[in-house]
Amino acid sequence: MDNRYKDREDAGEVLAELLRQKAYPNPVVLALPRGGVPLAGIVANKLNAPLDLILVRKIGLPGQQEVAAGAVVDGNPPVLVFNEDLMNRLGLTQEDLAGTIEKRIQQINERRASYYAGRKPLSVKGKTAIIVDDGMATGATARAAVKGLRAREPKTIILAVPLATKEAYQRLGTEVDEIICPMIPEPFLSVGSHYRRFGQVDDEEVIQILKGFAV
Repeated sequence: MDNRYKDREDAGEVLAELLRQKAYPNPVVLALPRGGVPLAGIVANKLNAPLDLILVRKIGLPGQQEVAAGAVVDGNPPVLVFNEDLMNRLGLTQEDLAGTIEKRIQQINERRASYYAGRKPLSVKGKTAIIVDDGMATGATARAAVKGLRAREPKTIILAVPLATKEAYQRLGTEVDEIICPMIPEPFLSVGSHYRRFGQVDDEEVIQILKGFAV
């Protein structure tokens, strides 16, 4: 039996139907770009909900940019999330990372301007925030997004992904109000291996999908 999704559209339809059945009040759909955007567009259409992006950029250690000391999460203003254990162990402060933080905020602003012509992030205060991605391996990006989103005071945070590792599912389950995840493959090789078609989502596709939700 082939337990793979046909493509992102197929996965989006599955998520959309599961979320529709939940009938969450005042939903706002937030896509993790770029891969999550095609799914989120389908979800937002099915729920008759607004669509926005939630942009996350890693804050690397000085001289070791591949090691995450934290992340900047899109917001108005942007939200900083830090790996406190790592920061304390290395004796680092937020000021030590100021240069990198400034660059990451600028990158987020540039990406938002490119995708959404500078539109400010939608308010999620008091609403049901539904984060959508095309799959979750480590869950690190989703975890940063959730932490950043908390500062924007949604009533409820729902994480909706078509598939995830068991470890990521369990880890994120303690940090959101509910996870919608219809598939936890064993073994889990990669997100893309559980789709028959899993091409790159380019910037133009993201822009076209978002244009349908312009306000």
